[in-house]
Amino acid sequence: MRQVHRFHIDFWGLRKVFFAISAVLVIASIAGLAINGLKFGIEFQGGTVINVSAAKGITEGEMRAAFKKQGVTTESIQTTEDNGFIIRTSESDPQKANEVWAAVSEDLGVPQDSGQITTIGPGWGRSVTNAALLAFVLSIGAILLYIAVRFEYKMSVTAVLALVHDLLIVLGVYALAGREMTPNTIAALLTIMGYSLYDTVVVFHRIKENSATLSKTTFHQMANDSINQVFMRTINTSMTSVIPPFVMLMFGGDTLKDFAFALVIGILIGTYSSFSVASQTYVLWKEQEPKFKALNKKYATTS
Repeated sequence: MRQVHRFHIDFWGLRKVFFAISAVLVIASIAGLAINGLKFGIEFQGGTVINVSAAKGITEGEMRAAFKKQGVTTESIQTTEDNGFIIRTSESDPQKANEVWAAVSEDLGVPQDSGQITTIGPGWGRSVTNAALLAFVLSIGAILLYIAVRFEYKMSVTAVLALVHDLLIVLGVYALAGREMTPNTIAALLTIMGYSLYDTVVVFHRIKENSATLSKTTFHQMANDSINQVFMRTINTSMTSVIPPFVMLMFGGDTLKDFAFALVIGILIGTYSSFSVASQTYVLWKEQEPKFKALNKKYATTS
């Protein structure tokens, strides 16, 4: 009978490569955030968005000049597929925003009712920001508590470390790409936390199961086997999870693309960090315990 060789990767042996890759990604993300910063939508800053649906023949420069003529500086002007524009200004007074658009539409010869105006005050923006921060802090706290009770505190700390790693890289990619942060992006970040945590918990659960019968081997060798046992399951789950947001990113509207972009990056990074950051950091920490130090001294074949 032909022997079937099991799929096996030396994750422990590659830990320095993984840490180097993560370090480069994190440094690049921090640099992107420091240089470009995050571009927040009007939901956070307050201001006005005007969606113009009928502006055929009008150029972006003409639109910008028409607003400038009214004493309003446009923060951004995007063209749309239906010969329209999405115009963002810092004006937070609804009456003033309507007056400005009326004058601009008359100046450019565009029907006034072709512009859909949305104005958000700075107070509402602060409320959204505070709610997003509260949701993030409560989520981190709940994750720490759940994993500490269900597994152990070292797993909870390394799981949160991996989550911060994932979210920082996603935010860095947003900054480098110049994409706008919206409430949909915050929802995507919270969703990413769930995906990342799921992958990490699957690996940790298998390590905990196998550590109960640990003998005649090192902790890191046992952990490496545990990761291999669930690796393909994690990859398959992540690939099936990333397909829907990827399709949304390719073919969805602007609102869906904001959500999908963060999800695609986050799911891929979360899958990577579950076996390269969370697990390896946890194993390094555990091997400092006297019991596992002794096993390492007795049974380790490579470092």
